[in-house]
Amino acid sequence: MAGETIITIVGNLTRDPELRTLNNGSVVANFTIASSERRFNRDTNQWEDGDTLFLNCNAWDTQHAPLASNIANSLAKGMTVLAQGRLAQRSYQAQDGTQRTVVELRVDQIGPSLRRATAQVTRQQNSNGGFAGFGQPAGYTGGSTASAANTGVSDPFASQTAADEDPWASAEPAF
Repeated sequence: MAGETIITIVGNLTRDPELRTLNNGSVVANFTIASSERRFNRDTNQWEDGDTLFLNCNAWDTQHAPLASNIANSLAKGMTVLAQGRLAQRSYQAQDGTQRTVVELRVDQIGPSLRRATAQVTRQQNSNGGFAGFGQPAGYTGGSTASAANTGVSDPFASQTAADEDPWASAEPAF
């Protein structure tokens, strides 16, 4: 849609994602990402934390992409994540009767940061038995914290040989 503000944020989850099912059957995951600026202080020769942005986020399951469920099953408090989505402004009436407005990130894509951790990726199958295609989320399993760097990475195509995967492995052109 034209005019949407799409952003990417890198930060840590401040709590485990909360998965809820609404009255209409929709499934949503709510979570918060804290993104802190890091600056190098030349006077002290050290890195220092700057201001922190706490951004409330939500993600939804759809018929073809169980994004909210994958988030709740894969990500946990303390994990460093990369999230991309659309900023949305929402107004509501608080319990004390005051009108409030919040800005949230409606997440379209999310994954763990592999800068200081590893992840095991499990592809999701769609309803007709095939693998979900482009744009479908993959479930990330691994540790429950950002320091879970011992999980390894699985290869969903492990049954293929290296020669099958590498088009340059043989002298014959692969036309």
